[in-house]
Amino acid sequence: MFVIIGYVIVLAAVFGGFALAGGHLAALLQPIELLMIGGGALGAFFVGNSSKAVKATLKAFPSVFKGSKYSKDTYMELMALLYELLGKMRKEGLMSIEGDVERPHESPLFSKYPKITSDHHIIEFMTDYLRIMVSGNLNAMEIENLMDVEIDTHHHETLLPAHIITKMGDGLPAFGIVAAVMGVVHTMESVGAPPAELGIMIAHALVGTFLGILLAYGFIGPLGTLLEQKAEESSKMFQTIKVTLLASLNGYAPAMAVEFGRKALNSTERPGFTELEDHVKQKR
Repeated sequence: MFVIIGYVIVLAAVFGGFALAGGHLAALLQPIELLMIGGGALGAFFVGNSSKAVKATLKAFPSVFKGSKYSKDTYMELMALLYELLGKMRKEGLMSIEGDVERPHESPLFSKYPKITSDHHIIEFMTDYLRIMVSGNLNAMEIENLMDVEIDTHHHETLLPAHIITKMGDGLPAFGIVAAVMGVVHTMESVGAPPAELGIMIAHALVGTFLGILLAYGFIGPLGTLLEQKAEESSKMFQTIKVTLLASLNGYAPAMAVEFGRKALNSTERPGFTELEDHVKQKR
């Protein structure tokens, strides 16, 4: 929603200002210039990226038009799930969660938390390390190092579309110059035409530079920044799970381990201590 609102503001400010200054909007409607700029950028996108990167970018692109799924309620649900899992381990032993970990989508415990089970990356990360904890073959330091490696890998993968979109935006002004140069070449070919006609041709050429810059900084570039923010936000779930499980491994009670996880959250989504405690008790 905010992306659409932002685009509307950009268009209204730029084209509205041009019209208020006495400009004719029809002069800016140059589909051939858009074809050269957009087609060149699209071609460069396919040339400069592997098939995996292209697929990842195309998959991530629609998410910019959706709101964040990592809300305060989602984090509270995550905290409640971790609390229940750790509490079961503490009361009934490590092996008591083996069935839940092996088949989380069939587990009555996991089924109480649909927002978490719907994210297979989170479920896979959580169950993998709970499985390692059940096996008892690694100590807390080794598990922490392994978690850091996996989180870094996930972060790198989720940042890739953001970097690609940002680079595409950075290249659009150059393609705008290419379109402008092509327009100038066409104008020079028609040097014998009347001055009024030559003026129109030069205006069309300058529109290419204008469109390249506008698309770069008003449309494509901001999408790269937004994707980067979404990647940072998705990593916070993994960090929260990591901190909570490590606290449990170091001997802290479930309530205190969850408190460690709560402290890892951003202040905008972090529930209060009493708020989280009441929510966890209600879920139980």
